Amino acid sequence: MLTDEFDRQVENLVDKGYPDIAGLTKEEFKQQLEPLKDRVKELEKLKKEPQAGYVRFVIVVQSDWVDGEKAMQLVKRNNKMGFSVMDADDIKRFKPIEGIELPTGIAYLAVDIDTGKETLNITPNEAIKTIKEKHRTPLTLEEGIALITHFPDILQKNNGFSLLGSRCSDRRVTALWISGGKPKLGWCWAGNPHTWLGSASCGSRLGCD
Repeated sequence: MLTDEFDRQVENLVDKGYPDIAGLTKEEFKQQLEPLKDRVKELEKLKKEPQAGYVRFVIVVQSDWVDGEKAMQLVKRNNKMGFSVMDADDIKRFKPIEGIELPTGIAYLAVDIDTGKETLNITPNEAIKTIKEKHRTPLTLEEGIALITHFPDILQKNNGFSLLGSRCSDRRVTALWISGGKPKLGWCWAGNPHTWLGSASCGSRLGCD
């Protein structure tokens, strides 16, 4: 049941200390997320065969409540904690690109996620064209961190993914990959291909409304 997976993700966030960071009690935090459970129930009827690099949904906590730097430090994969080569101020410069409207509220669901194996070794500039042609939307920086927060093993050595849904005023795109055995948030140039980086996308975003 997808609702069981929703409950698992909520507890995962609680265990990692998200309520404290957001300035809420555990009960208040859970109450804020509870309306999303009804949206998860809507996904039960959408049948799709599981495949490598695919996830039905993840709970994404908005950066106004838990910023990207803190969230990345709470990622844990094989007993190794995540880290970022970007400082908090630099991360905050990356905002959703034109055409991406995030739901309101403390959190929302990113649905029908694909980490982009078919875009390995394709430049982000070209990959975003492919994503849009399929009527999908690139993952934002926060959505990428949420994905590996809930599914850390989806991040594989030599198979990370770029987060083209967030950009600042330069030619960089943020990306997640394994470095020294640890989950890493870094960046690459939008015009450069990498054999070990795809570009992640989702089908939709669902809020409480």
